[in-house]
Amino acid sequence: MNIVVCIKQVPNTNEVKLDPVTGTLIREGVPSIINPDDKAGLEAALRLKDSIGAHVTVLSMGPAQADAALREALAMGADEAILVSDRAFGGADTWATSTTIAAAIKNLDYDLIITGRQAIDGDTAQVGPQISEHLGIPNISYAEDIQVEGDSVIVKRQYEDRYHTVKAKMPCLITALSEMNKPRYMTPGGIFDAYREKEVKVWGLKDITVDQANIGLKGLPTRVFQTFTKSLKAAGTVVQLDPEESANYMIEKLKEKFII
Repeated sequence: MNIVVCIKQVPNTNEVKLDPVTGTLIREGVPSIINPDDKAGLEAALRLKDSIGAHVTVLSMGPAQADAALREALAMGADEAILVSDRAFGGADTWATSTTIAAAIKNLDYDLIITGRQAIDGDTAQVGPQISEHLGIPNISYAEDIQVEGDSVIVKRQYEDRYHTVKAKMPCLITALSEMNKPRYMTPGGIFDAYREKEVKVWGLKDITVDQANIGLKGLPTRVFQTFTKSLKAAGTVVQLDPEESANYMIEKLKEKFII
């Protein structure tokens, strides 16, 4: 069984700030981590490797510094790592990113693709499902558990106040929630192998087949107009009234705000 796990190196958003002029993330001096949802997806793949046997390939699109995230994945137990990196891919939105990643995955043998639900620096939750569309395979999102049964996957999928149990034949793509599991630590031997014995392959534009009109800055169908921090809400008002007075109070407040 071949599993491809897509991971993204992101700034630790507990320490990141926005540039007040440009509205972009200030990444300088901010430590980078593997996106939490992606890391849970990697752990799910490694558990399948441990239980039923699988070859796990991690793939990331990004600058050269993403090599560190891929080597961490190798140190956790992944078998192979690929960095999709080229100046031509820079500035991509979700569409251009998913187009590029899907083109890279077409070079691989895969039964199952696992991505995170969303990245903490963008929060779009779009790239995973878009990859599945580009590849023409089923997508199961918001996964909290993954089981393999023959040539199918059975996924426990979070849905508002309940769960769905979904079964799909492979190949398919699953987007994982960080709540799915607790990722394992790197082992000393794994760290040694990741930095001394294993290679992170780098694929550029020449290594994939893709329409250049759909990648990088030229391929963007969207533009970010403005980025801003979440504004704080004013403290609410607490009143203690009997049921009839409470109803009248709420009605008057709704009228004041022209809601009714």
